[in-house]
Amino acid sequence: MHYYYILVVLMALSAGFAYINHRFLKMPFVIGLFFLSTLLSILVVSGKYWDPADYAAFKDLVEHSNISGFILDIMLGFLLFAGALHTDWAQIRSQVKTVGLYAVGGVLLSTVIIAGLLLWFCSWFGIQIDLIYGLLFGALISPTDPIAVLGILTKANVPKKIEATIVGESLFNDGVGVVVFIALLEMLHQGQGSFEIGHFGLLFLQEAGGGLAFGLGLGYLLHKLLKSIDNYETEVLLTLAFVMGGYTLCSLFHLSGALAMVIMGLFVGNFKTGQAMSDVTLGYVHKFWEILDVILNALLFIVIAFVVVMVDFETAYVWIGLLCVVGVLLARILVVSVPALLFPKFTNLTKNEARLVVWGGLRGGLSLALVLSIPENPHKPLLVLATYMCVVFSILVQGLSIGKLAKKWVG
Repeated sequence: MHYYYILVVLMALSAGFAYINHRFLKMPFVIGLFFLSTLLSILVVSGKYWDPADYAAFKDLVEHSNISGFILDIMLGFLLFAGALHTDWAQIRSQVKTVGLYAVGGVLLSTVIIAGLLLWFCSWFGIQIDLIYGLLFGALISPTDPIAVLGILTKANVPKKIEATIVGESLFNDGVGVVVFIALLEMLHQGQGSFEIGHFGLLFLQEAGGGLAFGLGLGYLLHKLLKSIDNYETEVLLTLAFVMGGYTLCSLFHLSGALAMVIMGLFVGNFKTGQAMSDVTLGYVHKFWEILDVILNALLFIVIAFVVVMVDFETAYVWIGLLCVVGVLLARILVVSVPALLFPKFTNLTKNEARLVVWGGLRGGLSLALVLSIPENPHKPLLVLATYMCVVFSILVQGLSIGKLAKKWVG
């Protein structure tokens, strides 16, 4: 099937599911889309029993559609820039120590904890898995994705500092998690099956440091260009070109495009915006990226639901996947709650606020895209299933309950 026809089908499903959700289910937008898409994907999977020929054709289409490349190489840059553009830096700055602690130290610590737990869980079932794959799983499942929960937090009147903590953490730990994952994957591609801290550190500094510096440079240049003219059509096109071109250049020079887009978005959206853009232009720029963000998120949550056709539901893998759901939650509790209890003044979070940050740490499309990008190996089916189960639990269970818990814990 031509890629354009695939896009037509995805857009039609997005619009149809959005209507059904808004008219009948009343779930948060992306959660409703993911829920309906998951039901549809389960129906499709059941087709292998009553229509094996069409099911085989559909499975082949999904497996060869490069979902990982679609998310990582195309969608991620747009989504991160849009999220950062609409983020109030003043709110994040008030929680910058907490955001930095969770986004950097939290991701690194969570990666190690989850890797150790995965290897331990696998040993219960007589499955031996290399440490590098455990660390890859830890890196891809550690970044949080609050897209599905932010609307609920706002409606629940959550304190601004909680919203700022979750938003800031998600923007930066997405980038940090991708950098850690890429560094580990690069070691794997170079034939280093074992983990070497020195080599990993150099790769991490190159990706993260280079991405941050490049993003800052791009943001400043874009700010200057926007300031030099007053024409909203041109200025919207400039933002679009900088995201597409900047993200592509980062890929070519082995820099973190994720971190670059976050920094550029924060810079353009917060640094002297009144001088760079008129009120009319600012309105158009924000509305354009808001609509693009909604469309891409709709497509994203439709696409990731169909990953289920690629999942191997072997009994041992299912049990390990369930244990990983518990393990990911445990790692999240340790990363967030322990610093909040030991250093309450540093994190600026009460016990109940820390509990909300723990439960609000959702996993989403980024994790699935990363696990699908791992080269084919005997461990991949297990990693895909464990990741899928963590994402499903995160979106459908945590995402749907966070509003009620927010009202209960922080009023």
